[in-house]
Amino acid sequence: MSRLAVGARRASLVRVAVTGVVATVVAAALTTAAAAVAKSAGVDFEIPDGGESIPVAGFATVTTAFSLVGVGIALALSRWSARPATRFVQIAVPLTAVSLAPPFAVGADAGTAETLVGLHLVAAAVMVPAMARCLRRGSD
Repeated sequence: MSRLAVGARRASLVRVAVTGVVATVVAAALTTAAAAVAKSAGVDFEIPDGGESIPVAGFATVTTAFSLVGVGIALALSRWSARPATRFVQIAVPLTAVSLAPPFAVGADAGTAETLVGLHLVAAAVMVPAMARCLRRGSD
């Protein structure tokens, strides 16, 4: 591989990583802010199986962790897939759909479960298009 090709690949990976980190920060901020608004509106975020309430700061932590997993997937696809944007969406959409089930499975009340689903969708609405657009710029 020529130096030019190596440089272009490295620049592409850096672009994906930077876009992913920025999108992660935005997603975490939005989900945390939305969770704070929901909590002030009376959503308790109590999970019956654990007997505890999810703290608002926990939304930033969990959103950041799972968003960074998505960034890792995007980086891998950017490196090894011929169509990284298409593959990313094909992976991210089903993973998002799967993430919508646990709020209902743990026995949370309707308000908590619906708000958690909404927060998952907020994070996905930030991450999936940002990463797909960035990956598309590189090759699809």
